[in-house]
Amino acid sequence: MNFFSDIARFFQGGGVMMYPIALVAVVGLAIAIERWVYLTRAAAQNRAAWNDVAPMLEKGNFRQAVEATTNSPAQVSQIMSYGLARISTARRRDDVEKAMEESLMDITPRLEKRTHYLATFANLATLLGLLGTVVGLINAFRAVATVNPAEKANLLSASISVAMNCTAFGLMTAVPLLLLHAVLQTKTTELIDSLEMASVKFLNSVTERSAPAAS
Repeated sequence: MNFFSDIARFFQGGGVMMYPIALVAVVGLAIAIERWVYLTRAAAQNRAAWNDVAPMLEKGNFRQAVEATTNSPAQVSQIMSYGLARISTARRRDDVEKAMEESLMDITPRLEKRTHYLATFANLATLLGLLGTVVGLINAFRAVATVNPAEKANLLSASISVAMNCTAFGLMTAVPLLLLHAVLQTKTTELIDSLEMASVKFLNSVTERSAPAAS
């Protein structure tokens, strides 16, 4: 009970700027959770789709591969679907590769979507904390100007302590958001790299086989 009461006093002592910082923290956490779930699910779907289609490519069953990639929601299936669609008309490997790169360029923004907001929110939380502290200090010095000189030191120290709550809360919000941004950026990069690797493996499997292209 004391823990929650201490938190309540800390929050109330920071002034009105604690509320926008709290809003930034909630929105940032919501974005981080949504991105983590999306990227984790996308990685699992891509692995499953590749494990299904890879044996078909090795055997040259391109028609079956087309059916599998068309019905799959995975990003890697979309990329391979673009490549398979160009096999029948492409004269060179580069033509198929360009089609797959076009698909990857369409997918990448969806994987990176909203993640950059976390870094922005981290900076915003820090600045809001500093702003709250500055406002609190201004109010503190304004208040001590009208009190008894004997009470100025105590009142000023108490007011400064309260004003610093805003900076502390801003930093407590910014640090986790920066860490989450770094983790999600790494996860996104790994996912994009895996899609690029799958594209290369797909091209190698296709160009090494002389099986008829899927219509």
